[in-house]
Amino acid sequence: MTLFDAHTITQVLAAALIGGIIGLDRTALGQFMISQPVVAGPLTGWLLGDVTAGLVIGGTLELIWVLDMPIGTFVPADSTVAAVAAPAIAALGSTTPGQLPVIGFCLLLTVAMVPVTMFADHLMRQRNAQIPELAMTSSGRPTEASVTFWHFGGTVAFFLKAFLLCLALVPAGLVLVSGFLALPDAVHRAMSLFITFLPLLGAASVARKLSMNTLDRTLLIGFVIGAVSVQLFHVPELVAIMLAAGGGWMGMRFHGA
Repeated sequence: MTLFDAHTITQVLAAALIGGIIGLDRTALGQFMISQPVVAGPLTGWLLGDVTAGLVIGGTLELIWVLDMPIGTFVPADSTVAAVAAPAIAALGSTTPGQLPVIGFCLLLTVAMVPVTMFADHLMRQRNAQIPELAMTSSGRPTEASVTFWHFGGTVAFFLKAFLLCLALVPAGLVLVSGFLALPDAVHRAMSLFITFLPLLGAASVARKLSMNTLDRTLLIGFVIGAVSVQLFHVPELVAIMLAAGGGWMGMRFHGA
């Protein structure tokens, strides 16, 4: 069986189309927040047949980039493209849905996607800065027709940016995933352990960016202890919640003392 058969190529094109449409919501059109990773990831996973991959990847990326907004001159990483491309790679590259080692590997691939998406965003903003000049006619003044044309042209350009990025990143990721699957089982087990603790990285990222008081810090510590207990020692979820609540109570107790 070849890596890129007709079905896979169709799915890659579908993933690129999903990325292009959802990418419009990021800055160019609508801004209904479907471009946020926590929405874009599960939606992509559902459309391509692996909701688990979409939930895990989208939720983790949302935690990491939740406070990074494209405001003013700040150009954050295009989390939307990563939240579409990574679940698509996981869905198309896994032998079975919800394959944790592959999901973890695809999350690592988002690190390599960041500089590519930021460079593409930078080029798009440079091009948008030229639109007022491009809209000028031979008379030296813009017309309604020229302004409308370049306005919609800019929207199409944003669609093409996300579409082409996904069209390039998804096949490249599938090639890397096929190589990853050929590695020994010990590597796969290590990646499964990595994906188990990865949400804690997202929580730590949020905690680092927020101004946290003693109660917040101790609640976070309790949450971490509870999560580790559930994953490693199969402690009931109710006990984990009690550990988190106990951490918050101890923080208030000692802080008050």
